[in-house]
Amino acid sequence: MRHFAQQLREAGWQVHHSALDDPDNTHSLINEAERLALAYHCDHVLVVRPGEWRLWEAMQARANGAIPWQLVEDDRFFTTPDDFGQWAQGRKQLRLEYFYREQRKRSGLLMDADKKPAGGQWNFDHDNREPLPDTFALPQQRQHEIDDITQEALNLAARHFPEHIGCIDHFNWPVTRQQALTELDDFIAYRLSDFGRYQDAISDSEPYLFHSRISVALNIGLLSPREVCHAVEQAYLEGQAPINAAEGFIRQVLGWREYVRGLYWTQMPEYKTRNGLGFQRELPAFFWDGKTDMRCLKRNRDDHR
Repeated sequence: MRHFAQQLREAGWQVHHSALDDPDNTHSLINEAERLALAYHCDHVLVVRPGEWRLWEAMQARANGAIPWQLVEDDRFFTTPDDFGQWAQGRKQLRLEYFYREQRKRSGLLMDADKKPAGGQWNFDHDNREPLPDTFALPQQRQHEIDDITQEALNLAARHFPEHIGCIDHFNWPVTRQQALTELDDFIAYRLSDFGRYQDAISDSEPYLFHSRISVALNIGLLSPREVCHAVEQAYLEGQAPINAAEGFIRQVLGWREYVRGLYWTQMPEYKTRNGLGFQRELPAFFWDGKTDMRCLKRNRDDHR
């Protein structure tokens, strides 16, 4: 957010970044937006659909307020909730595989000229379950610069949220558009070719293996799902990655990411309290503290305590 505010100012926009530790900050997204709209004599608030149903409902309730809110769809996805609702209408089961195939046809991704799926089938998941070999060469992780803006944000997080889960001592996520593009290029050049077959593999020593590390960049808008999927498709077409790797990755972005979002928006608010498995017991303590002999949880705790 801080880098984006600077970028907008450099491009000539008037920007007010409401910082977390600003003494005038109301610490309520809606109240803060309306406070600033009033201060700058705005006649409305323009906002993109948020990621949370509760917040969306609260914003819609402001549509005819003293400072009207105008809501627009989020273009960081291939589909809208209405698109998903139309696809789901009349179906007895909302299966990911059928939704994913529809999106492949709609987007044209990994589709041959005769409108058949590239490689002769829709899904290559059976090729993506190999365990890690005893020895393997892992590409070196791209390191992103910690500039003054990023360091300021890290210092603020350490000051206000010292008890939160995780560790920021070795922060290395893309926080600018250029860093995100670099992360994408790095994935395609050095990791995509092995992403598919080792997609489900787990390592005691390597947290990312051949995964892309771009989910955050996608979710906050530093990358678009279209450019990401097209870049992966192009790598396949140019022979840089096998079909199972390209298809497996695109299925995550074009299929799963869109499917889960569509399911959420079309099923809320009842979806929040649904208990399809009839779960009644409390979660065990080790779910929270990681004190268990299960390596997948214990190792994560040991690495981040």
